[in-house]
Amino acid sequence: MTALALPAARFTDLLAAEWIKLRSLRSTYWAFGSGALAVVGFNANAARADYVNYPHYGGPIRDDFVYWALRDAFTAGSAMILVLVCASIGAITVVGEYATGLVRTTFTAVPDRRALMAAKVVVLTVVMTVYGALVAAASYASSQAILDGRGLGVPIGHPGAWRVVVASALLAPVCALVGLGLGAVIRHSATTMVLTTFVLLLLPSFVTDRYHWTASVRHALPFNAWTRIVDVGFGRSHMLVPKYPATVAGGWVVLAVWAAVAAVVAVVVVDRRDV
Repeated sequence: MTALALPAARFTDLLAAEWIKLRSLRSTYWAFGSGALAVVGFNANAARADYVNYPHYGGPIRDDFVYWALRDAFTAGSAMILVLVCASIGAITVVGEYATGLVRTTFTAVPDRRALMAAKVVVLTVVMTVYGALVAAASYASSQAILDGRGLGVPIGHPGAWRVVVASALLAPVCALVGLGLGAVIRHSATTMVLTTFVLLLLPSFVTDRYHWTASVRHALPFNAWTRIVDVGFGRSHMLVPKYPATVAGGWVVLAVWAAVAAVVAVVVVDRRDV
């Protein structure tokens, strides 16, 4: 008798399986919780510092304090924390299976690797987008509530405020997908985290914007793209404008391209390589 072929797994089943994998990891909860507390706390502390020091600020800062308040809503330091947390979660979703050997069982049960990785990409993107939105909203609300003690808080309807919140929220899924893509290529946890940290956080500091071609490379990096998008006060008369400035539209494109390329790499590489 010939064995009956098992029906192919439905994509909804793959989504459910990946969701179970992600939420069953204890490290995921620790990363989510500690990362959110660190990001919100970092921004709240920046707002508290401006609240305390505001009486000592000079005229130029007071005149443009709305832009300082929007910076407090999501500071560069807190963005670095968010990048590390989200990239780590993205990497562990694929590297963890290779480290434990579970990937062999997974591929045996689901031979269609592309569908499997596509489900992983979808689940990771949705979860990290929700996480980024919650963290960005909490940071904005807490920082502006602190500044409201001096009547300095910026309402969410102020021009540029939504841009800060949305860009900061989307930084989470973008970095998570980059971590996933590099994890699928490298398949080693320590090396993946080192390279992810270098690409997302260290590389921008090594690339100057003094020349056109290096400025183009610098603008094409996700952290610099986020920095440009959230810089609502960019180009004001008393602020130094770089010789080759980036654009807000270009920043959105950079974030989208990094996310898309990372997702495609994760799907294609796993399908073409042996376990």
